[in-house]
Amino acid sequence: MNQATGRKTSSKRAVIQDRYAILGYGSQGSALAKNLRDSGCLAIVGLPVGSKSRRRAKADGFTDILSVSKAAASATALVFAFPDHLHERVFKKDIAPNLKSSQALIFLHGMSVHFKLVRPPANVDVMMLAPHGPGLAVREKFISGKSDMSCFWAIDQDFSGKAKTRLFAFARAAGFKTGKKTALGTTFGAEAIGDLFGEQAVLCGGLTELINAGFTTLTGSGLSADSAYLEVCYQLDLIVDLIKRFGIEGMYNRISVAAAYGSAKTGAKIINGSVKKRMKTALKEIESGRFARELSALTDKDISKLRKTLTGMSSEKFEKAARKFGK
Repeated sequence: MNQATGRKTSSKRAVIQDRYAILGYGSQGSALAKNLRDSGCLAIVGLPVGSKSRRRAKADGFTDILSVSKAAASATALVFAFPDHLHERVFKKDIAPNLKSSQALIFLHGMSVHFKLVRPPANVDVMMLAPHGPGLAVREKFISGKSDMSCFWAIDQDFSGKAKTRLFAFARAAGFKTGKKTALGTTFGAEAIGDLFGEQAVLCGGLTELINAGFTTLTGSGLSADSAYLEVCYQLDLIVDLIKRFGIEGMYNRISVAAAYGSAKTGAKIINGSVKKRMKTALKEIESGRFARELSALTDKDISKLRKTLTGMSSEKFEKAARKFGK
């Protein structure tokens, strides 16, 4: 029985040979580090000496908290759980000089390797496990005993001849199922391009702009902010859940005739050919590597400007309604 979670630790999980270094301790990194530890694995945390996350990792019970360079030198498997825009510079400065033959580099996203921001040497294993959910969900499912979080996986370089075995051992210990329906094989390139496009054009960038446009249209016509929020945002999770469970057609079959008729009449007028054309432009920018290069070049000053830009992408009326009804 594991004291941290109250779960039974299977002997299968405990027999993992790799010594993992989780580089970074954000939402995903902290979840993976704790899951690995609670599965009986040897897990250390690699963070810059001045990182504020060191205190949090220590509070979570980790005693092996090393600099990134020392973590890279002492572990057999390195998990890149720090922000993607830092991969290129941190790899060159702290990781590459300390790599040893047959180490494993595990990426949570395909971008850095696919766009050659990170160029691993030929004598290491290079693989990817991209979770289909945020770190909070990865940890919660593990604690609940379900451990059924799905993921994409890929092998870019198999120096040891055991890359897949090592990756799947990591996946199971970290709380992922490795069946055909939950561990989906892909390539670094397909995952990188699909993920970036999905985030920018649909899930985050496109969706928030669509919600904002609907919200401002309704409030501009005299509807209260609360009513507008409830109409264009509050029920979104219900619609997404229907789509995930039954498909788009299945969702339409399960909503009212008024909603279905209105969708057929208006949806294609909002998301029309011009929108799809701009989506293709965005995709080409991603495929060319331009976005990845711009992201990798971001400085701390650029990040601060980004935070201000993101704040300006909403309104106080919307945020107030979200705080009111989102509890």
